[in-house]
Amino acid sequence: MSERTGDRTVRLGLIVPSSNTTAEPEFRRFGPDGATVHAARMPLESVTVDELDAMSDDAVRAAELLAHADVNAVAYACTTGSLIHGPGFDAELEADLEAAAGVPAVATARSVVRALEALSADRIAVATPYTDVLDEKERSFLEAAGFEVATIDGRGIAANTEIGALEPADARRQVLALDADGVLEDVDAVFLSCTNYRSLAAVPELEAELGVPVVTSNGATLWDVCRAADARVEAPGRLFERA
Repeated sequence: MSERTGDRTVRLGLIVPSSNTTAEPEFRRFGPDGATVHAARMPLESVTVDELDAMSDDAVRAAELLAHADVNAVAYACTTGSLIHGPGFDAELEADLEAAAGVPAVATARSVVRALEALSADRIAVATPYTDVLDEKERSFLEAAGFEVATIDGRGIAANTEIGALEPADARRQVLALDADGVLEDVDAVFLSCTNYRSLAAVPELEAELGVPVVTSNGATLWDVCRAADARVEAPGRLFERA
């Protein structure tokens, strides 16, 4: 049966970097049954501070265009792009997108915070594909949001197409490598960052192995935008057990 809000099929608006090849497939694979996903793109080739900063200028226009598709809610699917300007920028971005689209809007960085809070996580471990500069910005953002970051590990990749070529098995290996010193024995959750990192399919196996919730950027964003659209969704992980 198609997922509907009121008497019409749910339409999810998705704003992604132009080089992102993961968010749309994961939203379509794991999103609500019968829902449709409609994307608008912002220019970005490399995940660097300068390109992320320039990309944010195009977000509002993307939301305005998605409004033409009569979407139920909009998701800005870029983790570092929604935290690049520090604490508070994620909330401002959501407000700007909501005003432009005329429907509820969520941004990945804020969605991750909501997801971790819903899981009652305080101490977390983080795995990313990013360079050290962006890892430190992410650590600062998460700590400002009230989380203790036990460890953060990045792959040092800037080219976004290279990030998109990673497999769920790569994500699983990266997370398990975090436990070399037993750090995962004392965390409440693991966060796999980046909406271009194909990692949502790795969540069930990782949760079974680690015994703690595992949140991905696309998972958190999908969960949050479906809540905003009042759409039921069943996807991998403990997060989706929470309405």
